[in-house]
Amino acid sequence: MCASSILAGGTTNLTMKKIPQKIELLAPAGNIEKLETAIQYGADAVYLAGKEFSLRNFSGNFTDQELEQAIGFAHKAGVKVYLACNIYARNPEQGAIVSYLERVGRLNPDAIIIADPGIILLATTIIPHIPIHLSTQANTTNYNTVRFWEQTGITRVNLARELSLDEIREISTRSAIETETFIHGAMCISYSGRCLLSNFLNGRDSNQGLCTHPCRWSYSVVEEQRPGQYHPLMEDKRGTYIFNSKDLCMLDHIPELIDAGIASLKIEGRMKGISYLASVVKTYRQAIDSYLLDPDNYQTAPQWREELSRIYHREYCTGFYFNDPDQTLPNYQNLRQGMIHGFIGKIMDGSQEGQVTVAIKNKISKGDTIEILTPRGPNPRTLVTDILDKNQNSIEHAQPNTCSTLKLEINTPLKGIIRKVF
Repeated sequence: MCASSILAGGTTNLTMKKIPQKIELLAPAGNIEKLETAIQYGADAVYLAGKEFSLRNFSGNFTDQELEQAIGFAHKAGVKVYLACNIYARNPEQGAIVSYLERVGRLNPDAIIIADPGIILLATTIIPHIPIHLSTQANTTNYNTVRFWEQTGITRVNLARELSLDEIREISTRSAIETETFIHGAMCISYSGRCLLSNFLNGRDSNQGLCTHPCRWSYSVVEEQRPGQYHPLMEDKRGTYIFNSKDLCMLDHIPELIDAGIASLKIEGRMKGISYLASVVKTYRQAIDSYLLDPDNYQTAPQWREELSRIYHREYCTGFYFNDPDQTLPNYQNLRQGMIHGFIGKIMDGSQEGQVTVAIKNKISKGDTIEILTPRGPNPRTLVTDILDKNQNSIEHAQPNTCSTLKLEINTPLKGIIRKVF
């Protein structure tokens, strides 16, 4: 359950200002499969990156050829593509960045996401036809800063995570350009994303896309005169997590987010799997659509909270949105929740009645009950009556990293995520 439903007892109906016709749901796409999943489950736009100059170098990312295919695929589905080039560049990289921006200009994404003013300066000259979105890395915390970026030609600002909804609302009313904020997923302990722990401990620069996430590690204290004696700090049996932030979840506050004038609601997670992505995108898609359809009678549906409680996550919080200090305390015990192994795989072919071909990621057995996460509506459940291997022989279990055919009691959509029901 999202933290706000525990802390605030669920949603309240609010008297809202005029509701915009469209609120963008922006989803991560770390590779082609994730791009397809985000689009299938209802994203209005996706953010992704090439093999260079983004802050998630370990997420797979896209070659130039794959970017061309991805942008074409997304545009055919009516989905926008924002390309991240949000590192803080060094002198030796300047020539390569110029070359990269020239290639970006030929790819024609809907926007490029930049943090470094030098790269912004280059982009306005080299690719003036591509809109620029300012990355959260730029730590934009006030309306005068937004006005400054507006004068440079920026069309959207992804605001710093440290802002409250009241501050965001004031920024929206005092500036003409679009605002974007994160609404779900992991937060760095340096919330806006400028953490340097990785640099100090591993020699891998967070601002160059090489973060090793040391904020998630276990720590103890050693007194200088007592080497080898480790002193715990609020420790459980797994260790101490003094830098470990909670995960953000704003599901219970869709009305407030929209009322604050935010144009794009952004989901974190280019390095997360397709099961996470499908669950989160579908849930927020339903919530946003439900609110826009009937804002006066909107309430958060219990099944939406249940869906987000099932994915692998740390304790949920509402971050800085409501000026509640308890929401930004570190997750000292590194509590992880959700059904980690519920994800079975992805339907690749459902053309034959009562059976589907699945790319298996976790073990499934004959007689198991599964649930199909559909892009729209309820998730049907069914018994696995038989499993066939690639040679169409009946087997008792399908193992990870195989492609197997599952015989079911119902017909299913052509594609979708399959999960085991515990």
